Amino acid sequence: MLTSLDGKIIGKYMSTPEASAAGGVFYDLAFGDTPHYRHQGWLSGRVTTDDNFTHYKEPALDENAATVPEGDYVAVTDAGKYYVSIDPSGRLGWESPDLSYRDTRAHVLEVLTGRAGNSYKAFLRRLGISYIVAGEDELDYDVLLDKLKESFGIETLMLGGGGVLNWSFVQAGYCDEISVVIAAAADGASDSPALFETAGRTSDAPKGFRLISAEVKDAGSLWLRYGVDNDDTDNNTDDNTDDNE
Repeated sequence: MLTSLDGKIIGKYMSTPEASAAGGVFYDLAFGDTPHYRHQGWLSGRVTTDDNFTHYKEPALDENAATVPEGDYVAVTDAGKYYVSIDPSGRLGWESPDLSYRDTRAHVLEVLTGRAGNSYKAFLRRLGISYIVAGEDELDYDVLLDKLKESFGIETLMLGGGGVLNWSFVQAGYCDEISVVIAAAADGASDSPALFETAGRTSDAPKGFRLISAEVKDAGSLWLRYGVDNDDTDNNTDDNTDDNE
């Protein structure tokens, strides 16, 4: 994640030269020509996706669409990169099965639950967007990660916000490492989302991390890496917050 000096993941600070430089550091580490992290895809929540890619467009639904087959829809199995979007109820207004983030091209992969309706699944199929169903009412982490590996060959996944989603995955014991690029900038806003946040049934029980490395980067930014000890983590963490991510 890229954050401000006070731990915010979005805000006016992002318009500063310092944040721009830190954003370049972040991109090079995760997506550049010789990236440190060689993941097959990255995962974000619905609001993060709307903020960056779908821009709060309404999906073009056909309420009279024919009933789609049960289960998942695998449109592409050999994408160089996947963008995995947590969208439990099916609300994102995609217009293409692929997206671009700077120089990175990725195939969209929607993560739904049983709350997503037939018309939304038909909408995704019409666009050629892959989707998996991971849970009936709430997101099931085990099902999600198993399906990403089995159906799409995703062995390493980068988690990219929002804050509630980040914290819920840490709580559930599925993060091996916390990697943060901190920009030498802040804006003091009290209503901006932070790197980790609680909501719904996510717990605010504290958790410590183990420092792996700290490096000074461009324009006074810092790249911090922390190991995560998951031995005492409850892998059955259940939350109902992912629609707000």
